[in-house]
Amino acid sequence: MIRHLFILLISSLILAGCGGSGSKSNFTIALLDAFEDETIAQAKKGFFVALKDSGYIPEQNIRVLYRNAQGDIPALTQSVDFFVTSGVDLIVANTTLSTISAVKKTKSIPICMMVSGSTELTGLRDKSGKDPENLFGVYETLEYIDTALTLTQELRPGAKRIGTIINQSEPQSVDALERIKKNALAMGMEVIALPASGSAETQLVTEQLLSQNIDVFFALPDNTIFSSFETIAAACKRKGVPILTSETGLVARGADMAFGADIYQWGYDAGIEAVKFFKTGKVPALVKVRVRKKIVAQEAVK
Repeated sequence: MIRHLFILLISSLILAGCGGSGSKSNFTIALLDAFEDETIAQAKKGFFVALKDSGYIPEQNIRVLYRNAQGDIPALTQSVDFFVTSGVDLIVANTTLSTISAVKKTKSIPICMMVSGSTELTGLRDKSGKDPENLFGVYETLEYIDTALTLTQELRPGAKRIGTIINQSEPQSVDALERIKKNALAMGMEVIALPASGSAETQLVTEQLLSQNIDVFFALPDNTIFSSFETIAAACKRKGVPILTSETGLVARGADMAFGADIYQWGYDAGIEAVKFFKTGKVPALVKVRVRKKIVAQEAVK
């Protein structure tokens, strides 16, 4: 009897030792937000709903560590350092800044990205054309911005001057602005863009922009715009300037019209990719964001 129990014990230890990450039932995941934002939070919500739908529930069979850098770059870097030293199984990076920070800090811990530009747009693809081996998730290109821009005349017939603000430190914002300028020129419109390095500058910069008689404000995929959008929306409303955007979540916060990705669905799709990792222990291939939709605020319809 003792010999039989000994054999069972040894067999159990061997099986436990042979199990890779794909056979684990408990994972520690770290979710990193670069800043506090109502729109971006929808992606986080979608991500955890996807996990729950697949049987992965926080505090039951997954442990979640969470950090929000509140727009502070040093805090963002420190958060990633904390995750790395904590030995998490997966880092979930919400938005481009979080993704870039995580990839720069670890090459071994898998990183699932969402609400982020492609590796080409964010500069994470190396010179040989290879993406980071530990990076997966759902990314965007800027193609849908072209469609969003065509809605300018629908929102404000005869519009000639498009205004926006931009944080020059964000690569996806710079690329988006260049794309908008090129397409606007082809459509017979000009783009006026003023720089803002943070939400503290948004009020003043928006007022300066509105003083230049713009016909439409275009909200770029820019973290500074996201984090202070209510300020922008209030100023535009006072001046009677409609807001067009490629970020659908901003309509609920005051934009008049949008064409772009469903942020909640984006997070959900990223969650499905994370589930693939949980089940196989392998890093899935990067996936281009799939969901597109046009949203018009009721005020814009009237």
